[in-house]
Amino acid sequence: MSATPWSGRRLHFVGVGGAGMSGYVRAAYALGAEVSGSDGADGPYLQRLAEDGVLQASVGHSAENVPQGDGVELIYSTAVGAENVERVAARERGIPERPRAELLGELSALRRTIAVAGAHGKTTTTSMIVHALRGAGMDPGWLVGGSVGGDLSNARWTDGEWLVVEADESDRSMLSLDVEIAVLTNVELDHHATFSSLAQLREAFREFLSGPEQAVIWDRPELLELREGPAVAYEVKDLELTEGGSRFSWQGLEVELAVPGEHNARNATGALEAARLAGADAAGAVAGIAGFHGAGRRFQLLGRTESGARVYDDYAHHPTEVAATLDAARTLSHRRLVAVFQPHLYSRTASLAREFGQALAKADVSVVLDVYPARERAQDHPGVSGLLIAEATADAAQGGQVYWLPQFSDAQQVLEAMLGEGDVCVVMGAGDVDSLARALVEGP
Repeated sequence: MSATPWSGRRLHFVGVGGAGMSGYVRAAYALGAEVSGSDGADGPYLQRLAEDGVLQASVGHSAENVPQGDGVELIYSTAVGAENVERVAARERGIPERPRAELLGELSALRRTIAVAGAHGKTTTTSMIVHALRGAGMDPGWLVGGSVGGDLSNARWTDGEWLVVEADESDRSMLSLDVEIAVLTNVELDHHATFSSLAQLREAFREFLSGPEQAVIWDRPELLELREGPAVAYEVKDLELTEGGSRFSWQGLEVELAVPGEHNARNATGALEAARLAGADAAGAVAGIAGFHGAGRRFQLLGRTESGARVYDDYAHHPTEVAATLDAARTLSHRRLVAVFQPHLYSRTASLAREFGQALAKADVSVVLDVYPARERAQDHPGVSGLLIAEATADAAQGGQVYWLPQFSDAQQVLEAMLGEGDVCVVMGAGDVDSLARALVEGP
């Protein structure tokens, strides 16, 4: 086979600055395609693509961004609607528009693929599989919704036998994948705009699990019943939580993990089982996992404030994730645990405000910001703001300190005055709240 099997293809990516799309363009480039792209705003993924010589993307959408000539295919992310000017221009010129899921399906068909699905833990578990396979001397490629840690980017295309993919249920793109080994971490209703009920979501996961030859599934009856065919049921054994990590047993070996919390030990167990099914040497996989210090924006230590408080950045945006992150933070030595939370999507805020409040009440101090709208509009959700979660947190905290600070500038001012030596501050959310976390570390 040619080293550049996609040579001659011309792919234009709209929304290329996202974690997923930036990974797909890396793979297409490595396969020999001519690539171009745009995004509505600059960001770290665009900058990394430029630094690596993959793509100099256009910032801002314009019909002129769409390449001229024959053979162009436009690939768009879920966040890019049909009214986008570049998609409109493509239609007017007869250029085919393809959702990202189609391209992802093509990529997964080129390699033996391990795909990780579930409501929570996908990025971390996928990243752990990458580290386990590399620790065993294998050369996997990967497509992940975030940096896999260890200075590795969110995606790499290699000549290795295996491709490791984060499978996303939010737009059903997980159903487009060609999968040999499936991993299911959990099932919980999160994307309310896509799935109207838990039953509907479960059917989507049932379909996802129907194709792969092998499956690795968290050992819960309600999850195992979604799979017809062979399945490895996993659960962490002999767990000992340590300062910022854990120890546990797997296949007669002791595993030492450098990321905190029971949920991460469970993620690691699932990752090791997937690596074993892919043919990885067990001892090498364990060594690879031991060297994993966290994926990007997953309980990532950014540094310390001027007053000495440690600041962590985390992508948690569902109550279960928030609770697990704060439980993990409790394993660190601390004077106070301070949670800063930016809700993501009005629909999720309205549906889960009470549950968010219960999760945030695990902290000693909670700061709630306003909603990051993403693809939603405030006018379509009247009366919904972060205040719903702040009030629910105050109800659940039973006298604990809760701050409603909609603006980043106000939150930064309050936090800089509040945080001190020995405090652990965890900044959570799937929006742009990481900029606030970095501002706390970098100072004024």
